Order: sequence, then C-alpha cells, then structure tokens
Amino acid sequence: MSSKRRPTRSLWRRAARAILGLSLALFAVALAAVLALRWLNPPTSAFMIEAHVHAWLAGERHYQLQYRWVGLNSISPQAAIAVVASEDQLFPYNDGFDFASIRAAVRAHERGARLRGASTITQQVARNLFLWPARSWVRKALEAGFTVLIDSLWPKRRILEVYLNIAQFGPGIYGVGAAARHFFHTSPARLSRDDCALLAAVLPNPARLHVNAPSTYVLAQHDWILQQISNLGGPAYLASVVRPPIR
Repeated sequence: MSSKRRPTRSLWRRAARAILGLSLALFAVALAAVLALRWLNPPTSAFMIEAHVHAWLAGERHYQLQYRWVGLNSISPQAAIAVVASEDQLFPYNDGFDFASIRAAVRAHERGARLRGASTITQQVARNLFLWPARSWVRKALEAGFTVLIDSLWPKRRILEVYLNIAQFGPGIYGVGAAARHFFHTSPARLSRDDCALLAAVLPNPARLHVNAPSTYVLAQHDWILQQISNLGGPAYLASVVRPPIR
C-alpha cells in the first residue's frame, strides 16, 4: 500500500514545485515590467494590441491606430483634473483601490441594480496596459496584483501620466495627444477645460460614446464633470501629487 502511495505523493510534489516555480517566474516578469515602465514610456498597451488583432481578424485592413506619447508637462492641467473628476476623485489619496465605491457597487447590485464598475485610475492603468478587456475572475485577480505593484512602485504623477497617454478616447484613438489632434486640431497643451471635460465624458465607453458627435448623455456627463472640477477646486487639487506643480 505504501509503495503505491509514494509515486502519487512524488507526482503531487513535483506538480506543486512546478506550479510554484511558474508562479514565481511570472511574478518576476510582472515586477520587472512594472518597474521598467516607471521610467520607460510604453510603446503600446495590451488594449491597443487587442484592438489591432480584432481589426485584423475582422478584415479591417485599413485600420489605423493613433497613439503618440506626450509628457505630463506638455498636457493641459485641465486634462488631468477632468479625468480625476470623472473617474477617480480620491486618486490623490487612495492606495490603488477605492473600497468605499466597491462596497457601494456591491450593495447596489444586491438590491437588484446592474453591477457597475468602481475602478480607480490605477486599476485602469493596470488593466489597459497589461491585461485584456473581457471580464473574468482571473482578469480581476491579475488586475488587483498589477494594481498593487503599480501603486507601490510608481509615484502618482507617473500613474496619471501613463493613464492620460493610454486611455482610449475613440476608435483607434489612444491618449490625449492623439485625441487633441484628432478631435480639436490642437496640441494637448492647448486643450481647454470644455475640451477636457468632453474627452473625459466618453471614457466609460469610447466605442459607443463620441467626442465629435456627443449624445445627450455625453453632454450631461460633460456638464457634470465641469461641476465636479469646480467642486474639487480645479487643477490645484492635484498639486500635492503631481510635481512639478500643475500650472
């Protein structure tokens, strides 16, 4: 009996070691990637790659992706406060997660409401940069892991800079640099408060919400974001985490 159990135990030990080794290797790769991107500007993102693949599979041979990196100092401070007002008002103070919003979303879902997202800007950077759009528990777990790494290894300024450059604002349009030129024919430094509020208004679903043909919903969101910017005190709200100070 004992001789039969030994091979089984040995097999389980080898499998456990292999899984542990693979897990450690994947963690090391993730850690190295996050650490490197604290200083290196990402040439693309997982979401951009997925969009390219989807267009190719759909036979969209003329699909063009617009993406050009722009440093935070060359982006209007109105863009930074607009996305914070729209997506994550506690961004200067949270640790990558907004647990109060998560609890509120879960409670609303328990009462029968549709489960809504409660992602912070840091979580969105983790997802857009490294993962994939489709929702699953696996992706959520990986997203949480990357969020912890990003929040631990990057300053808030870098998180905001990367977000403003990889966020999608329309089909094939990524980052405020490309969005400023495509929609407003100007540089990202010259975006007005209204322009930035309109860009932030489409962030929840840039595939269906349009900057250049805003729906009633987008216009209402635009007005709400402007009010939130005012409530927060404007760009000065981010002065404590974005250095050099937002002008």
